Amino acid sequence: MTTATWNGTILAESDDIVTVEGNAYFPREAVRDDVLRPSDTHTVCPWKGTASYFTVEVDGKTNRDAAWYYPEPKDAAQEITGRVAFWKGVEVR
Repeated sequence: MTTATWNGTILAESDDIVTVEGNAYFPREAVRDDVLRPSDTHTVCPWKGTASYFTVEVDGKTNRDAAWYYPEPKDAAQEITGRVAFWKGVEVR
């Protein structure tokens, strides 16, 4: 079971992980909705497409843009459709 944790709180857990460029992508349904806040941040990857972000909020503390996903990944990255990855201090094990 792969787990994403921040500030001692489990954000996501799943055995169904897709790893791309060293990042574990969790199925969206495996990620807790109550810790995610929509962000206006977007970035572009030449082969994956445009990423959207979530800010993680746990016990009143925020980790801005600590989760990302590709709403409409390019063909080369279809395997991460409907998946979320983490960074910025979120521990994935």
